[in-house]
Amino acid sequence: MVERVAIESEGLKLAGLLHIPDGLKPGEKRPAFLVLHGFGGNKEGEQGAWATRTLLQWGYICLQIDFRGCGESEGVRGRIVPQEEVIDAQNAISFLETRAEVDPKRIAICGSSLGAAVGIVTAGSDKRVAALISQGGWGSGPRKSMQQHPPGEAWNKFLGMIMEGVRHRERTGESLMVERFDIVPVPEKLRALLRDGHMQFTAETALGIFLFHPENAIGAIAPRPVLLLHAVRDSVTPSAESIELYKHAKSPVELHLIDNADHFMFAESNPRVTNIVKDWLTAYFPLEGKLP
Repeated sequence: MVERVAIESEGLKLAGLLHIPDGLKPGEKRPAFLVLHGFGGNKEGEQGAWATRTLLQWGYICLQIDFRGCGESEGVRGRIVPQEEVIDAQNAISFLETRAEVDPKRIAICGSSLGAAVGIVTAGSDKRVAALISQGGWGSGPRKSMQQHPPGEAWNKFLGMIMEGVRHRERTGESLMVERFDIVPVPEKLRALLRDGHMQFTAETALGIFLFHPENAIGAIAPRPVLLLHAVRDSVTPSAESIELYKHAKSPVELHLIDNADHFMFAESNPRVTNIVKDWLTAYFPLEGKLP
């Protein structure tokens, strides 16, 4: 069963899809996953669709949301600020806690790319998150941005875009709009997997990503379990980011680097990834029984 829901977040209505697995008995409560989409995406994207479909098949309740300004949610279009998305994720958790079908003590997050980074910070600051799956996430905004915009002409252009955005807002009171791939470059071969195509975003988006440091939050998630997944040759976010996250994390945490995959790993429906996730859930976030 799929239910379209609306979630309040700082005066905005976020659009969501709540998926209830087959076979749920009257009065039964199940563990749930909040599924978070990546930069410029929405709840209909292939990454989140795979995660939801797979987790739902295994019996977990899933909630997909559009962050503010994305998809069908309210908010300024093109304004994607990670710290504001953390607030959206927390309010989505509060929504799940109200549902009779959900075990409020067993709400986890599964995020991809920026959604993974947001999930890490959310889990690090909110003890209601019982477990976390991060796919293609990152730990340091400046370090990630420098790897995506190498020092020299590309790096100077990126920093210049941020500074011009600040000056533009001071002069006009409005946001400077910039091209999506000037913030996060994506190879042509992967762009077909992007649900929203060539959107423009505010320069504040670039600044917000630059100032975001999930690796400072990941250590606070313990003793709740964390699964880090990353493509070895990720052509969007270097795998070094998940390696750094692993270094900052505390047990229990697992890091899996996957060969023959790329940034949109979930959308590729890679059977190796599916098996890793299933084994990890069995060990750390089982459908039934107590948590380890």
